[in-house]
Amino acid sequence: MRVLGIDPGTVTLGYGVVDDIEEVLTVADYGAITAPARSPIGERLCFIYERLLKVVKSNRPDVVAVEQPFVAKNARSALAIGRSQAIAILAGAIQKLPVYEYTPAQIKQRVSNYGGSSKDQVQEMVRLQLNMSTIPEPADASDALAVALCHLSETRFNRLVGGRS
Repeated sequence: MRVLGIDPGTVTLGYGVVDDIEEVLTVADYGAITAPARSPIGERLCFIYERLLKVVKSNRPDVVAVEQPFVAKNARSALAIGRSQAIAILAGAIQKLPVYEYTPAQIKQRVSNYGGSSKDQVQEMVRLQLNMSTIPEPADASDALAVALCHLSETRFNRLVGGRS
């Protein structure tokens, strides 16, 4: 299974592609799409969408996993990120891919076994689980790889308990 994980943002969107072949995890691709920060929101979203669609088409994932915005800290920021989340969902849907959404706590729980893990702890677990020599940069890409790992962990768990994958 090939999973495209997405960490949405209205200036920088992180993406990470992870392959799970017979429970051996490998990184296929990762990076960040950075829109011009001072441009209007519509232009930034269009910029992100066009480039994300290229990532989807070139990597041909089986599924897309997207992080949901965290609302508790700043509702305005969460609403802005929600726009980018919608773009990520659209990019998957337009390619007829199943799209899954995960909260930050779910991602932390699945990747590091603790829903309250720090960003550094999650990044280190991403590095270890993907057998990488260094933590992937930028942080948005590392976060996106964590989203992909979360989905793979969730899929394995559902398979074990007889649920859907």
